[in-house]
Amino acid sequence: MRRLLLNTSWLQLLAISLIITSLILVLYFIKPVFTEILESKTLDLRFLYRGPVSTTGTVVLAKIDEKSLDTIGKWPWPRTTFAGLIEKLDQAGASVMVLDVGFFEPDEGAAFEVLRDLGMELASKDLLSPEIMIVLEKRAEVLGPDFQFAEAIQKAKTKVVLGYFFHPTAAGITHLEKGAVQEKLKLIKSSAYRMIRYRSEEAKSVPLITMYMPEANVPVLSEATRLSGYFNIFPDPDGVIRWMPLVLRCERYLFPSLSVRALEAYQGGGMSRLTLSSYGVESLRVGETEIPTDEAGRMMIPYPGPQGAFAAFSVSDILEDKVPREELENKIVVVGATAVGLYDLRVTPFSSTMPGLEIHAAVMDGILSNRFLVRPEWLSLFDIVLIVFVGVGLGTLLSRVRAVGGALWSGAFLVGYSVFAQFMFSSRGVWISVVYPCLNLVLIYSSVTVVRYLREERERQKVKHAFNHYLSASVVNDILRDPEKLKLGGDKQTLTVLFSDIRGFTSISERLTPEELVRLLNRYLTLMTNIVFKYEGTLDKYMGDAIMAIWGAPLWQNDHASRACDAAVDMIRTLSRLQPILDEMQIPQFRIGIGINTGDMVVGNMGSDERFDYTVMGDAVNLGSRLEGTNKEYGTSIIISESTYQNVKDRFLCRDLDCIRVKGKMEPITIYELMGRLQETSAERDLAERFHVALSLYKARNFKEALVKFEDIMQISAQDGPSKLYLERCRQYLLQPPPGDWDGVFTMTRK
Repeated sequence: MRRLLLNTSWLQLLAISLIITSLILVLYFIKPVFTEILESKTLDLRFLYRGPVSTTGTVVLAKIDEKSLDTIGKWPWPRTTFAGLIEKLDQAGASVMVLDVGFFEPDEGAAFEVLRDLGMELASKDLLSPEIMIVLEKRAEVLGPDFQFAEAIQKAKTKVVLGYFFHPTAAGITHLEKGAVQEKLKLIKSSAYRMIRYRSEEAKSVPLITMYMPEANVPVLSEATRLSGYFNIFPDPDGVIRWMPLVLRCERYLFPSLSVRALEAYQGGGMSRLTLSSYGVESLRVGETEIPTDEAGRMMIPYPGPQGAFAAFSVSDILEDKVPREELENKIVVVGATAVGLYDLRVTPFSSTMPGLEIHAAVMDGILSNRFLVRPEWLSLFDIVLIVFVGVGLGTLLSRVRAVGGALWSGAFLVGYSVFAQFMFSSRGVWISVVYPCLNLVLIYSSVTVVRYLREERERQKVKHAFNHYLSASVVNDILRDPEKLKLGGDKQTLTVLFSDIRGFTSISERLTPEELVRLLNRYLTLMTNIVFKYEGTLDKYMGDAIMAIWGAPLWQNDHASRACDAAVDMIRTLSRLQPILDEMQIPQFRIGIGINTGDMVVGNMGSDERFDYTVMGDAVNLGSRLEGTNKEYGTSIIISESTYQNVKDRFLCRDLDCIRVKGKMEPITIYELMGRLQETSAERDLAERFHVALSLYKARNFKEALVKFEDIMQISAQDGPSKLYLERCRQYLLQPPPGDWDGVFTMTRK
């Protein structure tokens, strides 16, 4: 497997990206808990980054807070207190009073207990007739706090909405007798949804959130108003409240939430309209407002901000008339507990201790303002397309760019997409998925990076092994930093090749013992190789005393021709460092010849699968070898081709030597002698200029004048090999002129 990964091509990297994308799509469709929790956490962050928004001002809170408990007394309060609160709110002109409080046990009160005990005592002494007993019971009931509370509710007409809750399972309530569920349902049956439209028969049994049994208010209160709704709140798996169920099923009935009933009352008591399809809730309309829900009938809670987003007043202040009428008039007043000791505190995206009544208020205010958070139907298609786009696009990109570029592009996508997701949430109320596309990106980037690291590590070792012996350390390190610069296997490139050879090496070797020969040769090759590496050339091979080197491969160099010429100049000058060894061996100073050519060559690893050399091949390489041998003909040290000359003429002093046909070639080429660097050759410039004048006369067939010019040069530089050669040619042509079609080209008869 590791070997397979190390040989991965960019197509295989793309394949890895597509495999990961497929896995992410599977996760997207099955929606495991851990990814959904992650997605929900990103929603919480979006709330925090969005910050508070303004409310409609229609919903206000009446808090059962610590101040109220200190003023009115410990909890639970008598029902007469709530009756008084309803009367105060009704007098203040509140449109709706929503009680996020349950009244599940009767509150008999002192007067009720006195009459009941009196009746029982008289009955035990046979002093009370059955008729009188019935009258006493009715009187006791009328005097009871629950009756007074119910009477206050009825006086407020359709303004009071009571709350109750459902038991989700039978756990903990198995002591109830058979039929208790039905008895409880009778108390809240009037609050069930009445206007329900079923799209099909299957819609009647659609799997909504199902409850076991309601915990209803005491009968006298349940019968006082039909406006009641459940206040159940269901946290997500991580404990945060993000959704409010607006529909719950119990037995064959469908029930609305406290918020839905409150809005019905606020809009004049109109009924909500619920439409069910085979997949679940299709629509829920309260008045003229259609509430977006999921299939289970849940609404995403559009929190306007942290705790304190709604105007809130202590119940004790309302009872004591300390709250101005305008603060309560035409408002939906939600009554509920905020005191810490009453344990109605919930975890929300904004806070870990938000009172439950603020959550109900957030739902009501969101519906009133049409400020919904939605995941529209097209979002699933958008998510899928985006996941696939990330997989294909990022996989292709990462397989073609370097690690730093890949990290920058990936980071840019993460930041850009996060900003886009926040914009859609804050300004459009659309919750788009962040986890799945970003998880796809992170996994693809990580996998591709690991694969590329393994592959590049193998390439590094391969490069280091292959080039350690014939590349300079700086070139090897550069290639290891960026293996993409290395192109192997027979690529055609324009390069520069250098050949050098010791003149008369055979005769020198005959005078030395094998040990002396090895010592001399090792010293010479070390000096020359160091110069090649100094100018970041590639040592192709040693051929006895000859050296072959190339520039421009495997690492591309724009100035490969100049580097080769620099090396050649230094090679000639470095020969003096061999003089101590030559003197010791009683060998005169020897000379070397260098040939340089620039042209198209095939470069790569040549050989078998087991043994190969990194080398160059082609006519341009052969020409470089021929130029090295041509030095013998002209008595020069460095000869370069015209293609090399065109690349270096601005940096080096070169003189036009001749136009020749090398052995085995018909096309003539112009050759130049490399005399040195321009800034270091002031003395040689006069020689080059004089030679140029003499050569021009020679090519114009003015051999007599040319002869004079070359003789003048010899007076100045008696050892100038090219001038000596042309003197001989001029004398020969004066004796035997060339034919009329002579073009000045000299044909070489030896290598």
